[in-house]
Amino acid sequence: MKALITGAGGFVGAHLITHLEASGDTVLVTDPTIDGLDITDVGGVAKLLGDLRPEVIYHLAGWADVGASWANPATAFRVNADGTLNVLLAALDAGVDRVLIVSSADVYGSVAEANLPITENTPLRPVSPYAASKVAADFLALQAFLGRGLKTLRVRAFNHLGPGQTDKFVASALASRIARNELDGSDEIPIGNLSARRDFTDVRDVVRAYRMIMTDGVPGEVYNVCSGSDVAAQELAEQLLADAERPMRFVTDPELLRPVDVPVLRGEHTRLTDATGWEPSIPLSRTLADLLDDWRHRLTAT
Repeated sequence: MKALITGAGGFVGAHLITHLEASGDTVLVTDPTIDGLDITDVGGVAKLLGDLRPEVIYHLAGWADVGASWANPATAFRVNADGTLNVLLAALDAGVDRVLIVSSADVYGSVAEANLPITENTPLRPVSPYAASKVAADFLALQAFLGRGLKTLRVRAFNHLGPGQTDKFVASALASRIARNELDGSDEIPIGNLSARRDFTDVRDVVRAYRMIMTDGVPGEVYNVCSGSDVAAQELAEQLLADAERPMRFVTDPELLRPVDVPVLRGEHTRLTDATGWEPSIPLSRTLADLLDDWRHRLTAT
């Protein structure tokens, strides 16, 4: 397939490029860090797709900072909703066969533990401006299928982690602190509240799911991409600590303490598995070991 990845310069984009190329696809990329294209530039997006004429599009580009969306709701909406609309309209004009729109489990909002696991039929109850913008993108893709006949496929991705992730996320932040301690001799690892339980999937399994949805998914359908299990952040921390090159200890940092609004979040991927045969294959222990090794390499390279 001749595939275009928007947002190719990000964490997931880098892994998707590797997976698609290994699968024999011709990969085209766009990202502000690569070609300067702003996804909200309707003319620029239309010209890019008209010039490249991809067969399929993996639309990863978007606003990803949930917390910052509270202070910048209009920008988050413009990037995630208007940007998605621009891609869908340009895809129609360019004769693209299929478009994968990546949304987030945040669209489900706060779900009571009694109502877990979250399925694709769980009501959408966005809490943050980010989540609302992702609901808009999700439904713009559905409308493009129902109203325009564009073969769109929608993904609601749960937490994912792996090599290359920034330290804005809990596991990667912990891995970076451990790797830094190994270099400078410190033995304290500052932590916040690690009681929340989340559904984590290795990013390499996530991008494998994306391609399987593209090839075998049902147009117009939406799929959860998740592990189907919940793990406490405390467990992630303890596994990373066990992989450290020398003894260290956790120290609670009041600056890192945050209230946990959603104690447990867990999804179900039955629909995805039934449609494509996908199952998560990389154990969490390997993901965390690879993440820690990645941080060791990154810190020694600077």
